[in-house]
Amino acid sequence: MPAHLPALNMLRRSACALLLGAAMTTAASAAPRAENHCLSECKPRIGIVSAFGAEADILLEQTQKKRDWKINGNRFTTGELRGNPVVIVLSGVSVVNATMVTQLMMDHFHVERLLMSGIAGGVNPASHVGDVMVPESWAMPMEVYWNGDGSVPAPCGAAGDVSCLGVKLASENGKPRPDFKFNTPNGQVSSGLFMRDNFVMNAGNAPQGEFRFDFQADPEMLALARQLKPALAKCGPKNPSLCVSVQPELRVGGRGVSGSAFLANPGYRTYLYDNLQAQVVDMETAAFAQVAYANRVPFIAFRSLSDLAGGNDFKDVGAFFGSGLAETNEASVTLAFLEAWSRRNRR
Repeated sequence: MPAHLPALNMLRRSACALLLGAAMTTAASAAPRAENHCLSECKPRIGIVSAFGAEADILLEQTQKKRDWKINGNRFTTGELRGNPVVIVLSGVSVVNATMVTQLMMDHFHVERLLMSGIAGGVNPASHVGDVMVPESWAMPMEVYWNGDGSVPAPCGAAGDVSCLGVKLASENGKPRPDFKFNTPNGQVSSGLFMRDNFVMNAGNAPQGEFRFDFQADPEMLALARQLKPALAKCGPKNPSLCVSVQPELRVGGRGVSGSAFLANPGYRTYLYDNLQAQVVDMETAAFAQVAYANRVPFIAFRSLSDLAGGNDFKDVGAFFGSGLAETNEASVTLAFLEAWSRRNRR
């Protein structure tokens, strides 16, 4: 063999390797990028989250073409509901569960919009059992800076400045929102519990992130909710003999709040209404809303009132616990919204 042939063969092999590598690179760049939010399935869907089984059962019963997915022990059900491709999951009670399960849904499915459907406690004393609330925004006022007394915290120098600790007090008109005060026989006593903003990071505000008190529901979805005329029940299916005396209504607007505490304190309920004009309180939706904001996915939440949080002065409380009225009305509004959303998209 001539001496130059081994070198020539080596050059040919190198050239082939380069051409093959170039071809593979071109093919990879031409292929569509994998969707970030579809580890399990990539069909665009509306994600629906509920906390209690009874809340989700009515929706699941009417879902067609169902398929169950078990992800880290959680059951996600895909299918069609009132003309919409959906994925439905039960989160379980609490802000932590709502956060984990909603993000799990975002990671495994292609969720274009999010919807929370469930029951909650009333804050506005003008509301009634069975009313369905659709707040414009959601906040977590139990995220607090707990000061030693009722004076405005000043650990970083100026009153209200807590930035050196990596947190931020919630404010209104440039002033920290007032702390919660306990009612005692000798008058009100400051708790030192001052509301904080929540830190949130997403692709739109990185790398600095931002502090927010409220997370806004989607204006387009809210506008459609305002047009709904659902038939709301006065008596629930579990015990038709227990009925509310006031016809339940759909109420769109105002602020909803969530926290890690099951609220059974009328004084704190009044504090939420007086200082935040809160309409409804639960243990999941604001966390769900923060996950939606972090993933830049539009959301809306429907919450039917089971009672006045922390009080026995809300008439007809037994109607929820005895008959299932609240979850029936919540599901009725959710289904009416999904049907209207489907019609809108077909147009």
